[in-house]
Amino acid sequence: MGKMLSRGLLVLYLIMLIWLVLFKFAFYISPILHLHHRSLNLIPFAAPSIVNGKINYGEMVYNCIFFIPFGLLLNVNYKKLGFLPKLTFILAFSLSIELIQYIFAIGASDITDVITNTVGGFLGLQLYDLSSKYIQSEKLDKVIITVGIVLLFVFIAFRSRVTIDFRNKTGLHNRNIDKASLQK
Repeated sequence: MGKMLSRGLLVLYLIMLIWLVLFKFAFYISPILHLHHRSLNLIPFAAPSIVNGKINYGEMVYNCIFFIPFGLLLNVNYKKLGFLPKLTFILAFSLSIELIQYIFAIGASDITDVITNTVGGFLGLQLYDLSSKYIQSEKLDKVIITVGIVLLFVFIAFRSRVTIDFRNKTGLHNRNIDKASLQK
């Protein structure tokens, strides 16, 4: 039961991560697609966004933070797999997401994202290894799974609330919405 729960949590986390990175948690894909415009940055840390005249490193920090659970959950689910294969999987996943973004012109493909995502996964792997030196592995796994489930429910509640508020404010609660009304 515990293994099914932890694997299910990993799958749900990956689905949500894909939804975040590719679709920015949007329910409608049309505003995200920019088929006429592709963006590719292959120079690491070359293009942080500038907000109010200051460099904003927030996206890089968020990329790291959002990928920390990936490393934690990989360690919970695949104990026999070595560190390097897990890190390689995180890197390959991040690279795949960026390639999909480029192919389908969804967002901007950036090598900095691949690097910061991988660093976040690396931190998750290291955090688990460090914690397992002080906390029994089974207890650590239970804590990670419990916190993961709680955060999942918090996210669902928050996302539901935001969606309901958005629909109420914009009048989008009618399912038969035409394209022109979405652009207003």
